[in-house]
Amino acid sequence: MPTPELSVIVPFYNEAENVGELLREIRAACPGAEIVAVDDGSTDGTTDLLRAEPSIRTVFFPANRGQSAALYAGLRLARGRICVMLDGDGQNDPADIPALVAALAQADLACGWRRNRRDTWNRRVASRIANRVRRAFLNDGIRDTGCSLKALRREHVDLLVPFNGLHRFIPALLRNAGLRLVEVPVNHRPRLRGVSKYTIGGRALRGIRDLFGVSWLLKRQIRFPVGLLDTSVSPHESA
Repeated sequence: MPTPELSVIVPFYNEAENVGELLREIRAACPGAEIVAVDDGSTDGTTDLLRAEPSIRTVFFPANRGQSAALYAGLRLARGRICVMLDGDGQNDPADIPALVAALAQADLACGWRRNRRDTWNRRVASRIANRVRRAFLNDGIRDTGCSLKALRREHVDLLVPFNGLHRFIPALLRNAGLRLVEVPVNHRPRLRGVSKYTIGGRALRGIRDLFGVSWLLKRQIRFPVGLLDTSVSPHESA
């Protein structure tokens, strides 16, 4: 198969009500893109719906492993020159993907910024506090790391370190590795179908624990100048 220009990675966990419509929106916004769907151990029929979808690449986890594991597996499977990530709950708008891809002309990672959040007031307040604490700890320069809409070049996936909670710290890891980041205002939609998998208290506790771990990791991360590593094999080495 020819290498696609763009891969769109979508994790799904018990999102049977959203699968079909979201995939249709992705195809409409990005004709010709490779779609990589990761079923994170769903038990509600999501698995059967994904198996029935034509022309997508799929990963099926036998049990729920979490959003970070699903995104990382999808990124490793993707073949596109550019990889875009978004949630499977329908709140991210696939129509914003072209703007994120265009922003990579001036940066290495384009992060969506939900300018008008369509969540409950307590979720918005909790997210605002979490973002301020995270920026104070990590200085990643990102206002809204909780927005899953992000675009990066496939070769930079190798700079990510897989761990539970990774999806919230992708900007911090890549900026610390020397990459350029840019934020792009994106549309945010209310959840119309399905049930959120997160609680405010659970997310806060994990976030505090992860902050200390990621802060430790960033201080020890090996920083290679961008473009330094060449993975090609010379003729005499391959002989």
